[in-house]
Amino acid sequence: MTTFADLGLSQKVLSAVTDAGYTIPTPIQEGAIPPALERRDILGTAQTGTGKTASFVLPMLTLLENGRARARMPRTLILEPTRELAAQVAENFEKYGKNHKLNVALLIGGVSFDDQNRKLERGADVLIATPGRLLDHCERGKLLMTGVEILVIDEADRMLDMGFIPDIERIVKLIPFTRQTLFFSATMPPEIQKLADRFLQNPARIETAKRSSAALTVTQRLVSCSGKDFEKRETLRDLIRAQTDLKNAIIFCNRKKDVADLFRSLERHGFSVGALHGDMDQRSRTNMLQGFKDNEITLLVASDVAARGLDIPDVSHVFNFDVPTHAEDYIHRIGRTGRAGRSGASFTLATRRESKYVDAIESLLGMKIEWLNEMVVPDAEDDKPKRGRGRGGKSTEKQEKKAEPVQAAVEAVAVDDNTEVKARPARARRSGKAKTEAAAAPAAAQPAAETAVPVAAMAANANEDPSAAAQPVVSAPVRIDETPVRERNRPANHQAAPHDHHANDDRHRQRRGGRDNSDREPSPVGFGDEIPAFMMVSGVI
Repeated sequence: MTTFADLGLSQKVLSAVTDAGYTIPTPIQEGAIPPALERRDILGTAQTGTGKTASFVLPMLTLLENGRARARMPRTLILEPTRELAAQVAENFEKYGKNHKLNVALLIGGVSFDDQNRKLERGADVLIATPGRLLDHCERGKLLMTGVEILVIDEADRMLDMGFIPDIERIVKLIPFTRQTLFFSATMPPEIQKLADRFLQNPARIETAKRSSAALTVTQRLVSCSGKDFEKRETLRDLIRAQTDLKNAIIFCNRKKDVADLFRSLERHGFSVGALHGDMDQRSRTNMLQGFKDNEITLLVASDVAARGLDIPDVSHVFNFDVPTHAEDYIHRIGRTGRAGRSGASFTLATRRESKYVDAIESLLGMKIEWLNEMVVPDAEDDKPKRGRGRGGKSTEKQEKKAEPVQAAVEAVAVDDNTEVKARPARARRSGKAKTEAAAAPAAAQPAAETAVPVAAMAANANEDPSAAAQPVVSAPVRIDETPVRERNRPANHQAAPHDHHANDDRHRQRRGGRDNSDREPSPVGFGDEIPAFMMVSGVI
């Protein structure tokens, strides 16, 4: 049987490991530590809770015994996706490096820049950071990465999910090409595999278990429940009360809002509960997590910020209030229990709408998860199709009414004394007054269109003057120019009286909507200074 003494670690490291109570390495530690001590690149994949952190911390401590860091030039760099993981790695260096005089700097968000700058000025042998805060220090000119000898990218697949890959590529360009690179993750999707192939040079591949597999010490169950929030919370409370061997538990939700709502609900029902999500400030997150580790609270409602790498050995249960949308997240969630060979239990509450996520998880695991109860059939009103709503939030009925064709108005225009009255659709958009008069126009124009009687005959029957009966029928009141035709058709060089010019200006201003003569359009050629009324009504100008 292999022991830590057989792996080539230094005496200082072996002494610290023995004081921590460990003598036999886990498979990932046994496979990764020897090639890491040879300064080879490592690509390690193992289940959660199998000691991946120690598999790179222990060889790094041995390699860092010789040498000293200079100000603002760290010797090693460890990238973590979350603040909690970064703080946990720093604790591992304190535990296993107690016999070393190494400076460890932790660069995470939510902490003052001044405190971090002071640590960098003293020189950091080990720099543990999240990508965002690390780049902030580099852009401020407070950090120089040319002295990095070892680069560790932990939870590489989580980096991909959180969108850190562009930041990691920027950071790698700041580090010497001759570095040693160590990749570790519980899952290794194809995208991360391609990324690892770009960063690693002839790596030693250590895969101690089937990729994307869960620990065999964890009992997994599915619990069917209703899709209604209050019934789902009630099912969770009954499930928690039914666990006789529950010491403490982590309850995972997909959204931060659900974390807050579920926390308040459990607190109202008398449970010892805390909350942890990404919107909390760093001090609150640290205190909440420490209180859970110290058994001051029994239940911790959390988002996926607590699903990766957190080492809390005594977690007995994990409850998934929501089925994770990504199957890999399920493996990380239930990996918070059953760690280091201990037994654990996980329960996942699933509705009918989440069945596709359950199928994806079972496909990833390559096994069927047993149901604790029968599938809940939703109420009839849950399956009832809701009233359709169109774009912009308007109901379908309103859209149908709005889509009905608008009846076009008809204008009757008399061209001259010898032509019939013609009907034509009016333009769609009019003012309120024009719409009212246009709607009444069809009834007045219809008899004229049907009879088409000469104007002279109409005047004879009515015993009226033919000139009076020859007035054009229009859809809106139009100011008819009563100037004689001979005056309107005078040459352009004719000298009109001064009052005629003013009258013309007034008429043009009214027709142009009150605009001044200086910006009006020129009159049509062939009509002189006046525009016929029928052209103004039909919209020709």
